[in-house]
Amino acid sequence: MRRTASQPNKLWGVPMTDGLPLPVTITHVTKETPHVRSFFFDTEFSFNPGQFVMVWIPGVDEIPMALSSASSITVQRVGDATTALFSLIPGDQVGIRGPFGNGFPPSRNILAVAGGVGAAPLLPVIRAGGVKKCLLGARSSADLLFPALIRTYTELAVSTDDGSEGHHGYVADLFRNEDLPQYDAVFCCGPERMTAAVHGILLQSGHPEMGYFSLHRYMKCGVGVCGSCSLDPGGLRVCRDGPVFRGDIITRSEFGHYSRDASGRRRSI
Repeated sequence: MRRTASQPNKLWGVPMTDGLPLPVTITHVTKETPHVRSFFFDTEFSFNPGQFVMVWIPGVDEIPMALSSASSITVQRVGDATTALFSLIPGDQVGIRGPFGNGFPPSRNILAVAGGVGAAPLLPVIRAGGVKKCLLGARSSADLLFPALIRTYTELAVSTDDGSEGHHGYVADLFRNEDLPQYDAVFCCGPERMTAAVHGILLQSGHPEMGYFSLHRYMKCGVGVCGSCSLDPGGLRVCRDGPVFRGDIITRSEFGHYSRDASGRRRSI
């Protein structure tokens, strides 16, 4: 019998005895922005905000995705796998492995800084009530992710690249003007140029340890075996040691400088 969204199957992590993805059924799809959709499943996962799952699209690929709730992922269409995911409808199935990695630590008085689809892994933190303020950036007002929902939980300041809403410029501009001593921690997720800019401001303030940054790297296994997501020079694995890292830990890493493609070649951020 197929479970419905009102009768979720609560899993405390996915059984990994056979190493295979768990089949889940898509119950509904929500268009969040012109290029972002949320996919809801008939299964709920116990997870820490910031953790990710490996999502298998049969016949296409398996890719890492952060959970935007216990039963959903929020996806930006950027390549073959996400394009295939966007073609799925309620009743279709995908495979899920995880949750994996380390998420954001328990904290209060948080300043959340989100760029683009980076708002997705921060949404569970915001819903939990520990975020004092959220800074949200996007290319345009149409691309802002979850602004109305975020405003129901916390104070929101917005920036857009084209000036169509809020501050005309980058979300790092808003961050630069914040009074950091009033916060206990900074949680940041988004494009790496943006997160690196936030990290740089914390470095200048002398408190990089305040920041927790969700990193995105190419992954194959998701469980720390293949090494494809390792960071230079220390070999930290994004899938096992991250994807969320404290700012002082990644200060002298490749973060903000380059990443690697599927073949292992460097590419500039």
